[in-house]
Amino acid sequence: MSPSARAASVPRARLAPVTTALYRRYRPDTFADVVGQEHVTAPLMQALRSDKVGHAYLFSGPRGCGKTTSARILARCLNCEQGPTDTPCGTCDSCVELARGGPGSVDVVEIDAASHNGVDDARDLRERAAFAPARDRFKIFILDEAHMVTPQGFNALLKLVEEPPPHIRFVFATTEPDKVIGTIRSRTHHYPFRLVAPPVLNDFLGTICESEGVQVASGVLPLVVRAGGGSVRDSLSVLDQLIAGSDGEVTYEGAIALLGFTDATLLDDAVSALAAADGASLFDVIDRVVSSGHEPRRFVEDLLERLRDIVIVAASRGAGVGALGELPEDQRERLVDQARGLGLQRASSSADLVNDALSSMVGATSPRLHLELLCARLLAQGPAAPMPAAAPAERPVVAAAPAAAAPAAAAPSRAPEPAPVTAPAAAPDAVPAGEPTDAPAPQSSQDAAPEPEATQSPEPEPVTAAPAAASSGSDGSDSELVRRRWREVLGTLERRRVTWAMVSQSAQVLSVEEGVLTLGFDNPALAGRFDGGDHAENVALAVRETLGLKVRVVGTTGPAANSAAAAAAPASAPAAAAPAVYAASAPVEPEPPEPEDEHLEDISEDDAAAPDEALSGSDIVARELGGVIIED
Repeated sequence: MSPSARAASVPRARLAPVTTALYRRYRPDTFADVVGQEHVTAPLMQALRSDKVGHAYLFSGPRGCGKTTSARILARCLNCEQGPTDTPCGTCDSCVELARGGPGSVDVVEIDAASHNGVDDARDLRERAAFAPARDRFKIFILDEAHMVTPQGFNALLKLVEEPPPHIRFVFATTEPDKVIGTIRSRTHHYPFRLVAPPVLNDFLGTICESEGVQVASGVLPLVVRAGGGSVRDSLSVLDQLIAGSDGEVTYEGAIALLGFTDATLLDDAVSALAAADGASLFDVIDRVVSSGHEPRRFVEDLLERLRDIVIVAASRGAGVGALGELPEDQRERLVDQARGLGLQRASSSADLVNDALSSMVGATSPRLHLELLCARLLAQGPAAPMPAAAPAERPVVAAAPAAAAPAAAAPSRAPEPAPVTAPAAAPDAVPAGEPTDAPAPQSSQDAAPEPEATQSPEPEPVTAAPAAASSGSDGSDSELVRRRWREVLGTLERRRVTWAMVSQSAQVLSVEEGVLTLGFDNPALAGRFDGGDHAENVALAVRETLGLKVRVVGTTGPAANSAAAAAAPASAPAAAAPAVYAASAPVEPEPPEPEDEHLEDISEDDAAAPDEALSGSDIVARELGGVIIED
């Protein structure tokens, strides 16, 4: 059998059909279909309607924003049988040939300037421009990637672009307009294209998913928009990849795994642990990030973006959530809670640290080490905040010594050496102890009496410090569970209106260890009132009903209040050079919460007399704030 006969007997393999990419199937055919470039399409349409079209145009902007597509649409509008018009008819030969998927027109020449950028190519173009169009009204030259043309090539085209024949139109498309020589730019109408805004691009992608019949899970399209970076073509390519790898439904987990973004749950757990100064939970999140295959630098980048959102929400007091784009309601509430837990100052300083770490991680050989060191610096802002208060703590001790007997005056000379050990425990109580002695100051016998109280006062101090120590060794799983579902607990607690109002606005979960749930309050008076009433039992009952955990609830002062105290400490540092009486009275300035505490204790007695369920919102306002309800 001859080779030709043998080849003819072999069945010819069928070529599998190739799916056309989304960015080709949905390429616009009219200016009205171009997405997010109204500042360009509206003037061009008006110029076409008024028949004031220029002879040369320069379209510049980032890739994938519609420069070449708009040049083709302009060619359709100019060569349409009913044109020049701002809306092509779509039925004439020129419109059909230049439409989406068309073969192209003879009178519309697209030139890749990256491979035709020399003087010889410019000379060939000048020769072709001398001939009239074969069929249409104009002969249009579209030079893509025009910045690749050499200066010599541009100079060879200069005369033609400056004074072209009446049947010639030029459109230059480039991503770098600065590389186009000024003599060419000055002879064109320059229209800068821009990246598409995320809300506009999100709606456009949602429309495409509906037309394709693809189900997309919540939160996937924002990830696609972020991966596309504002480019319509890049975003369509990412969406096309997700659709091709799915079984009719694009899931959030699949998009996260493919695009490499950090799961929102990991970011929530990291921010919650940072707000509570829970090092065990934060480093557990880092271990989960690395073990799940996430890139540490990408996690730091996503964490920086989350902190940016928190800073915006905290600075605008919750009103700036709308500036972050379209977010689900639960994510909006989560951002508000995280902004309240971190605070503007801590969120801003944390963002600065994360930004510095992100810059240092470029080209790092051990990104996990940099990530762990970053977490240590972030935690140092919270637990280490009370440490600067040791300097003011020494001053009340020194101030009390001159008021005592003369032999005691020699003790402060040796006191600075062991002072860093004993002063932090005695400092908080030395200030209240000095306050009652200010009134009977002339009596030396009464001055000597409070000193035994000062020696006994350090005993309850370790009790208040115990929750802070417990937070460092908390059970990470229980702590993360309670923080993650804390809003559900508050929903169960809402039927106890007074407790709910106190906890939802001023408390955050610090730790869960050995059956003890520690809540951090931003006000010491509220922490004392919480432990004094039935509020702790109400919270424990709500946790048990919602999560099935039997815990004992304890209230203490949270990291936010400690940071505020630390911020106030340097302001009082210059008082060390002041007289002893001034130094002793200076810390008394934060004392005004005392009357509020007494007032709150009186209210708690009323709470015991009336159940929380029977109180309305107006009753709570009148009772808590002393307001008077004015009847209409």
